[in-house]
Amino acid sequence: MNQETLYQIALTQVPKIGDVIAKKLIAYCGSAEAVFKEPRKNLMMIPGIGSVLAKVIVSKDLLSAAEFELRFMEHNAVKPVYFMDDDYPFRLKQCVDSPILLYKKGSEMNLNEKKIISIVGTRKATDYGLRITEQIVEGLSCLQDVLVVSGLAYGVDLAAHKACLKYNIPTLGVLAHGLDRIYPSVHAKVSVDMQNQGGLLTDFMSGTRPVRENFPKRNRIIAGLSDATLVVEARKKGGALITADIANSYSRDVFAVPGRVGDENSEGCNQLIRRNQAALVQSAEDLCYLMGWDADSEKKETKQVELFVALNKVEEALLGVLASQEKLSIDRIAIQTKQSIPKILEALLQLEMKGLVRALPGNFYAKA
Repeated sequence: MNQETLYQIALTQVPKIGDVIAKKLIAYCGSAEAVFKEPRKNLMMIPGIGSVLAKVIVSKDLLSAAEFELRFMEHNAVKPVYFMDDDYPFRLKQCVDSPILLYKKGSEMNLNEKKIISIVGTRKATDYGLRITEQIVEGLSCLQDVLVVSGLAYGVDLAAHKACLKYNIPTLGVLAHGLDRIYPSVHAKVSVDMQNQGGLLTDFMSGTRPVRENFPKRNRIIAGLSDATLVVEARKKGGALITADIANSYSRDVFAVPGRVGDENSEGCNQLIRRNQAALVQSAEDLCYLMGWDADSEKKETKQVELFVALNKVEEALLGVLASQEKLSIDRIAIQTKQSIPKILEALLQLEMKGLVRALPGNFYAKA
């Protein structure tokens, strides 16, 4: 590991400086190393950095802690992923509060896989929740280039990881603590198996304990890494709903498995669906359809028929803008086509009936 990694680790440990301000420091100074070599008077001129923080940055204490972490990483096959590196997850980089540095462990891990889905839920999962989780993961096993992310917690998280191991799908566990431990400790065996078929990821240094405030920070990584978040079972309050809220704030797709009315473990999922904060899914097929991951021979045959479907000018314009984008909101379609919302809605309905357009969660549309 190079000297720059030492300074990157040290920068994450500056008190009262989060990832947003850390990125600002790097932008002003040019690199993490340059931040620590910048004169104190210059640091004080950077917005958000006062005399106290500038004094802490130029001290040597943080570098000593970073040297200890470097030795731990070298002895335990832990690799750093800096936010300017090519292998840093591009989905996560789009999030304003993404970590400047991640720690990963595992032999087979692609943080930029083509299809990434996070599966989360209650720690007190019922037999129904555990069964649905395995069924959905099994249904994803027919896909190529897919990665399943979760938090290695009790309940739905562990069920998702175990199902991935069973059906040979790469799976990633995002931790709320350092890589010197596994919490809960009873999941240590599963975590070892995962390192041969995915891996572990965290933004916390070794020695960091799994305290309560770390879990929402962990959840932002789970949400930001993924194309979509699936909530299988959740109560009215809990980490799964926090992850869903974060995913929504990142403009990522959110899905929820419905449950029985009055079922305590399904109240959160039903609430997400009722408030249009998540799309209802009951199977892997539903999820793949909504994400556009079900491109098969039947779909290719449908595309051949498209050539002979009669379209009006508005419909042609809509297909034209959708053809160059993965998905678009109605507002963006209106801007690009210069058509009124009522005309667009009518045309989208016709195109959907003709099998040329798909409606996606959050009033987004994509070419079928």
